[in-house]
Amino acid sequence: MQMLKENKKTLIITSIVNLLPILIGVIFWDKLPDQMATHFSSGGADGFSGKNFAVFGIPVVMLVLHLIAAFVTANDPRRQNINPKIYRVVLWLIPVISLVVAAMTYSYNLGYDVDISFIVQLFFGTLSVVIGNYLPKARQNYTIGLKFPWTLANEENWNRTHRFGGILWMIGGAAIIVLTLCGVTQFDWTIGILAALALLPFIYSAWLHAAKGL
Repeated sequence: MQMLKENKKTLIITSIVNLLPILIGVIFWDKLPDQMATHFSSGGADGFSGKNFAVFGIPVVMLVLHLIAAFVTANDPRRQNINPKIYRVVLWLIPVISLVVAAMTYSYNLGYDVDISFIVQLFFGTLSVVIGNYLPKARQNYTIGLKFPWTLANEENWNRTHRFGGILWMIGGAAIIVLTLCGVTQFDWTIGILAALALLPFIYSAWLHAAKGL
C-alpha cells in the first residue's frame, strides 16, 4: 500500500476529476433531454440512456474503474518495478477519459455540432503516443505493459519487446493524429492501426522466444 500512500493526493484529485461530469450535468440538467445519446459510432449516436444514468451513473462507473486500476496496480506482486511516473499516468488515464466522454456526450445532447469520430480518433492517437513514450520505461510487472507469456518469463524479452512496442505505438499514434487532421475520419483506419499496435509486439515477442531463446 506504500504506492497508494505516496500518491494519496493524486488519487484524491483524480477521483474528484472523475466526478466533475456530474457537476456539469447538474448545471445543464434542464437543457438535457430525458433520453441522452451515450454511445456513438462513425454514423452518429447509436445508443441511448436515461438522463439519470448519463449524468450520475457513467461518472460513478468511471470512478469505480479508476479505483480498481489504482488499487490493483499498487498491489502488483512486482510493484517495486513500477516507475512512479507510469503509476501517475495510470491514475490520470481514466479521469481524462471521463472528461473526454463527458465533453462529447454533453455537447452532442445539448445540440452542438460535434464530430465524434474526429475527437475519438485524435484522443486515441494522442493516447498511443503517450503510451509509446512510457513503454520502454516499464519494467517487468503484471499490470502495466505488454504482458505476453514470453515477456513475463524473460526480462530481456520484456525489455526488447517494450522498446520495439514503444517506437511502434508512437509511430502508430502519430499516424492516427496526422490522418485525423487531414480529414480521414473513417474509424476503420484507426481500428486497423490499433490492431497492428497490439498484434505486432505480440509477434515480435514470440519471435524473440522462438528464434533467440529469450
